[in-house]
Amino acid sequence: MHIFSELSNLVFPTRCYGCNILGVNICSTCRREWIPHYYRTHANTLNVHSAVIYSSIASKIILAAKENGLQGADDLLIAAIVHVLNKAQLGKNISNKDCFTLVPVPSSKQSQRRRGRSFVVDLTRAISRHTGITVNDCLQISRRVSDQAGLTRTQRSANMHHAFSLKPGAILRGDAIVIDDVVTTGATLQEAARALNSQGFHAFGSVCAVTACVSQPLR
Repeated sequence: MHIFSELSNLVFPTRCYGCNILGVNICSTCRREWIPHYYRTHANTLNVHSAVIYSSIASKIILAAKENGLQGADDLLIAAIVHVLNKAQLGKNISNKDCFTLVPVPSSKQSQRRRGRSFVVDLTRAISRHTGITVNDCLQISRRVSDQAGLTRTQRSANMHHAFSLKPGAILRGDAIVIDDVVTTGATLQEAARALNSQGFHAFGSVCAVTACVSQPLR
């Protein structure tokens, strides 16, 4: 297996996700911009907990995971979110796994077809394996939405307005932790919380969000 790995590196040499230099998945220079910390922000009334400040390096790592499906980039995002779950004060003891469920932000069917997977759902399942917290893949996109890139805060809010709904037969229990890769304006996370609360979830559980990256300040 070690010999195979070495041969693979000769044929398909590893490049840094951040700066593309040959060598390792993330070089020491880029790694300095991807050191998980703990940042708490707010999207309206929704508490958002994040690990890494969004930067050009973070953007390239997310693209390497999301669009290129590179496992090493996935692993960086997964580790960042697990770090936040261990650090965040969510109102209850995170060691009591039955109090929480991880709710991934859904991808559009077009994105799933293009990428060959539902990106955040896959990340969330891996996070569940690391933490033991159950995944509840209960959200779906209920109308057409545009790509959020390049949209202003107002446009993003309008784009996501009532875009999510609960899947038929979805059962909600405990506190929900909405999972996404990055929070920029908070429009997507707020819509996820709205969709959860629209079915009375607030009566028997609370909602917060955890992301790998956070844009500061929220745009």
